[in-house]
Amino acid sequence: MNTLVAVDHYIANSATFAIPILEHLRKLVHQADARIEEKIKWGMPFFDLKGTVCHMGSFKNHCVFGFWKASLIPDDFEIFKERSEAMGGLGKIKSLQDLPADEILIAYLQAAIQLNEDGIKVPAKPKAAVQNLVVPDEFLEELQKDPKALGIFQNFSNSNKKDYVVWIQEAKTEATKLKRLQTAVEWIAEGKTRTWKYLKK
Repeated sequence: MNTLVAVDHYIANSATFAIPILEHLRKLVHQADARIEEKIKWGMPFFDLKGTVCHMGSFKNHCVFGFWKASLIPDDFEIFKERSEAMGGLGKIKSLQDLPADEILIAYLQAAIQLNEDGIKVPAKPKAAVQNLVVPDEFLEELQKDPKALGIFQNFSNSNKKDYVVWIQEAKTEATKLKRLQTAVEWIAEGKTRTWKYLKK
């Protein structure tokens, strides 16, 4: 069993109720695969084999145990309280009775290990969709007077377009807004972004 003294200390320093829970979980992890290695990450015991498999921790009134790739493990026995890679996939564990049967937990551990063996990763979370930028009609009208500026503006990134839109909308008076509209079109026709003055030359 590849144990770590730091994990011994972590368990020994946990609340009295937590010690048998942590010791039992630790034993099951190593029963699942003798190659498992122990590590301390973020102040908690982690169990690794070709990447993180699972982790455990204790708090004042409960323990937690989580699988690193919980969202990819088939939950045939419905042991997960939360299907995510969050702190405690098994919920708040206050006694050994709160744990699934040993053979079930070992089966889940072996499934988690197999995911690492196969090099399967948790899919990246999709990026939030870029919100459509609303360009004021008066700005579009001004741009349409200069086809070159309009073409360049259409090819600007969303953030560069937004810089100009916000600058124009923040004008305190109509006179200032008109001046900014004209200046914006001049700069855009020259291929300049709103912050061109501040860019390193």
